[in-house]
Amino acid sequence: MSETMGNGAVADQAMGEILADIVEEAARLILPLWRSGLEVHSKADESPVTEADRRGETLILQRLAERFPDIPVISEEDASEFGTPDTIGARFFLVDPLDGTKAFVRGDPHFTVNIGLVEHGRATCGAVCAPPSGETWFTRGGRAFKRMMGEDAPAQPVTVRPWPADAAIALVSHTMKEETAQKLMAEYGFHLREPMDSSIKLCRIAEGAADIYPRHGPTMEWDVAAGHAVLEAAGGSFLTPEGEVFRYGKAQDGFRNGWFVARGGPAT
Repeated sequence: MSETMGNGAVADQAMGEILADIVEEAARLILPLWRSGLEVHSKADESPVTEADRRGETLILQRLAERFPDIPVISEEDASEFGTPDTIGARFFLVDPLDGTKAFVRGDPHFTVNIGLVEHGRATCGAVCAPPSGETWFTRGGRAFKRMMGEDAPAQPVTVRPWPADAAIALVSHTMKEETAQKLMAEYGFHLREPMDSSIKLCRIAEGAADIYPRHGPTMEWDVAAGHAVLEAAGGSFLTPEGEVFRYGKAQDGFRNGWFVARGGPAT
């Protein structure tokens, strides 16, 4: 049963599990539409959107309004249609109902459902579900956990691994050019690379299956907030390339991100 604070707000320890329930409910709604020949539309920025994105977002927004009516929400499809707010308070949700729409359209399994909580510019709580595999990662009590959708087994804690000598794995975009990959390899010192879409990259690093995700390109805040929260709770880092704290709530920039580097554990 969810804990509540004296003022009726859900305790932080319980929030991550509630968000996990919501992303899993959205995942169950989206999954039957995968590989179904769903029509693909283009948004104003020419990025793809499907009925799965829209249905998932509608459900998530409804559930967040029911459980956390006092916390504002910025979500991808709503922002695409109506724009982002000029200002935002210190505490708000960032929602991406289907991160990795291009993978979804291709029939690839690397797409996720994401809800992240931002407090005073930091991603502090979040949940990410990968519908095809049924994996869900979420934060609880300052730690990161993983569970399987639909199973009764308790969630298990996940942690990053130490940087493996001569075997560090970078997760990179499918579209990354070889010369770019070689430049990043020289800059960050990884040895292997694996192409992968969506915020699942952050969760794979959080559970110790990979080591670094250097992003020298554009993203939006809702793309990464939930995975960022999970990664930091698992002992990893999510910083600017200069090693500075990565901030959220950039309303003046339309909630667009600069470059970042997500890492697992340090070298042993």
